[in-house]
Amino acid sequence: MASVKILVCVKRVPITGGKIVLTDDAQEIRTLHLGFAISPHEECAVEEAVRIVEAGGGEVVVLTLGPAEAEEQLRDCMAIGADRGILIKTDGTEWDPQATAAAIVDAARDEAFDLILFGNESADSGNYQVGIRVAHALGLPVVTGLKKIEVGDGRVRCERDAGGARDVYETPLPAVLTVLEGLNLPRYPSVPGRLRAKSKPLAVVEPARPESKLEKLRLVLPEGQGKTAEILGEGPAAAPKVVEVMQSLGVA
Repeated sequence: MASVKILVCVKRVPITGGKIVLTDDAQEIRTLHLGFAISPHEECAVEEAVRIVEAGGGEVVVLTLGPAEAEEQLRDCMAIGADRGILIKTDGTEWDPQATAAAIVDAARDEAFDLILFGNESADSGNYQVGIRVAHALGLPVVTGLKKIEVGDGRVRCERDAGGARDVYETPLPAVLTVLEGLNLPRYPSVPGRLRAKSKPLAVVEPARPESKLEKLRLVLPEGQGKTAEILGEGPAAAPKVVEVMQSLGVA
């Protein structure tokens, strides 16, 4: 396998699993008391890029569009093996998918990347758009929702789950791919890795935010599954009911 140059695009998002609260106008996530990371899909994208380069040589560049604080997420990616980072610095307000894709395209056009990897969607707004928009603007083939990637000489073979089977795609390089969590098991940054990451190069660009051509109506939190607890009784009086429940479950 020949060496490849890979760009991985990530996004600084609230840590998954935390309680998400929207602003009063339902336009943003209230982040005052939240920690930040990158999306789980993107963690797998970074890990896969590092594995590909470890196996065949090349370079991994990680890019994000976000506030100055997003440098932390880029350094985390560099701690597990990315070679350098690009921060498209903003004032922290959310850019729509069209503007985000345009900024990534401007950064990617300056370099000849063999692969551009995205998570299938971000863990916060879940737009599913940016990777496809970038591919369209660059005139590159795109395959989405991937669970397996194999890079060969000038081509990439991809697999996507399809209801108990797998769809298989093969496309020439360069290409844009979006991946799903479960593609691999991402490694954790080590202490030596974090120390090395501090000295790796990080380019910062500050483009003007373009006028938005997309209208966001509002964000909506998905309904929770709801959890209930049934009180079977108190003290010894509850024993018969407990036995009845265990018998119904087949464990008594």
